Amino acid sequence: MSPLTALRLSTRGSLSGSLRGSLCPNAGSVSKLSPFSRTLITKRYTKDHELVIFDDTTNIGTVSITNHAQESLGDVVFVELPSTGTAVAQGDQIGAVESVKAASDIYAPVSGTVEDVNEALSSQPGLINKSAEQEAWLCKIKMSNPEELEGLLDADAYQQHCEH
Repeated sequence: MSPLTALRLSTRGSLSGSLRGSLCPNAGSVSKLSPFSRTLITKRYTKDHELVIFDDTTNIGTVSITNHAQESLGDVVFVELPSTGTAVAQGDQIGAVESVKAASDIYAPVSGTVEDVNEALSSQPGLINKSAEQEAWLCKIKMSNPEELEGLLDADAYQQHCEH
């Protein structure tokens, strides 16, 4: 039995977060194992330091700023979010993040309709500094053109972009 087969059997259809991180440290694309279907989760970045995590089963992209962006901004004190139901095109300004050092616009990494916003950020903007890429997601966009993901950076390309 291969190690991956043993892993599939021992996890009963899903990889734990810590195990997933050790198997896929760059997390450019991570497959969740399921006994019924295969879900592909794709993580892509923009050169403007936005991140979108796309779930192909829901056609939803969850948008956040990158950890690199929050580190550059410093202590976040205000977050402006788009309105639910807003149609956005890739590259449209959809909000802003203000910190004690600077303000930065947020641009839509993909086209679609804003399905949900993270209301917690209105009262807890500092959550971005604690968990920029997970808990502090900004909005969820029902994507109208998932092929746009191909024009975004994968984890390795984004890391190289940040180093320059």
